[in-house]
Amino acid sequence: MTASKASPNSLRNHFLVASPYLQDPRFHGAVIYLCEHSDDGALGLMVNQPLDIHLGEILEQLDMEGGELDVPVYSGGPVQPERGFVLHTPDRSWQNTAEVTRDIWMTTSRDVLADIGNSAGPSEYLVCLGYAGWSEGQLEQELASNSWLNCPASPDLLFRTTAEQRYEAVLKTIGIDINQLSESVGHA
Repeated sequence: MTASKASPNSLRNHFLVASPYLQDPRFHGAVIYLCEHSDDGALGLMVNQPLDIHLGEILEQLDMEGGELDVPVYSGGPVQPERGFVLHTPDRSWQNTAEVTRDIWMTTSRDVLADIGNSAGPSEYLVCLGYAGWSEGQLEQELASNSWLNCPASPDLLFRTTAEQRYEAVLKTIGIDINQLSESVGHA
């Protein structure tokens, strides 16, 4: 992951929260962690939509240790759902690790999964399959049309808040009460 044409308005290390205005049903109620955002586009991982598969099942399919791990795997997004991403604390680096921030790193190589299965992985992590991507200017257009709300991310909300509570917790960080959101509101 390289920051090409880095923008001072980058939302890297921010959460995107799907607003009631977002028309794409794949992202209804989504919280996305933005790993990259530059003039060339953006890449993020949905971090609150667990799949019906646990990490132990994936490790078994890959002939790795750790089949007993009852850890959720998240739908990171609709693009390349067979591709794995691990967001984690910076305990150490693996073959394909990129620093998103000082506190949050992302690895896309299998070696991190092998270490997790052998209890030698990062202390805190989330595993996602697939990602959400935006081409040049696309995310900015969606933000301008009120499709997404955003706020700075934190390791606490990412790693220490349950998936079921992330949407509401991120909205609360923005200052929005989930009970006051309405899907039938129109633009003035």
